[in-house]
Amino acid sequence: METATLPSLDGAKTLDAGTVQSFRQNGHVLIPGVLSREEVTTYRDVINNAAYKYNTETRAMEDRDTYGKAFLQIMNLWEVDKAVEKYTLSKRFAKIAADLLGVERVRIYHDQALYKEAGGGFTPWHQDQYYWPIDTSNTVTMWMPLIDITEEMGMLTFASGTHKKGFVDSVAISDESERLLDAYVKQNGYTVTRPQTMNAGDATWHYGWTLHCAPGNASDTTREVMTIIYFADGAKVITPKNENQEADRQRWLCGAEPGSPAASALNPLI
Repeated sequence: METATLPSLDGAKTLDAGTVQSFRQNGHVLIPGVLSREEVTTYRDVINNAAYKYNTETRAMEDRDTYGKAFLQIMNLWEVDKAVEKYTLSKRFAKIAADLLGVERVRIYHDQALYKEAGGGFTPWHQDQYYWPIDTSNTVTMWMPLIDITEEMGMLTFASGTHKKGFVDSVAISDESERLLDAYVKQNGYTVTRPQTMNAGDATWHYGWTLHCAPGNASDTTREVMTIIYFADGAKVITPKNENQEADRQRWLCGAEPGSPAASALNPLI
């Protein structure tokens, strides 16, 4: 589809004080109707075309590890597809991110399509920000289903309040993170919650330090989700604390040196 014919996603969506307060208190919030039914249907076609074009996972489900079974993960589609770029660089999304974080401006870290196939496995407990070599906790991930979804399709699940602790353990998403972080959530009595249903165009938003996971997809339909990560403008690159952060520094921050602004060509100001 020609980008000129795609609907603009720049119109602002006003958040009420309760939504912002809930996000900051719990570390996550569901905002309904971020996109209209017409908007999400149009952009679903665009994102699907790009996601399946650039997907590199060809192994059968039984041949994958836990991470591979959890979802098809196609990164930074906006970088290679002009139509997806119009979605990812949406001012509507960025304004919500800025309002939730209480900052004037945000930048993109990266986007990713997360497609949990029918029969796909669980997503282990993890913290997104374990991977990010930046010096701010003012980070947020938007998680938007492109189709209507139910719990059985692999609904995103949160441990409320865990963002207040910040960094918990140096563990990447894996069977080990599931074991260690599940024990941590239970030992500390955090409330675990997830929506029963989400409509296409709704979105959850969670801090980078909020612990989250997802069950497997027990349905016969692929759970199509698009995510975008934002961080507050003015953040600086830190010295990577693990090999995953070093990989991220090279890829998503274009090799920016520690101490320099997190403002590479792949981190546009939105």
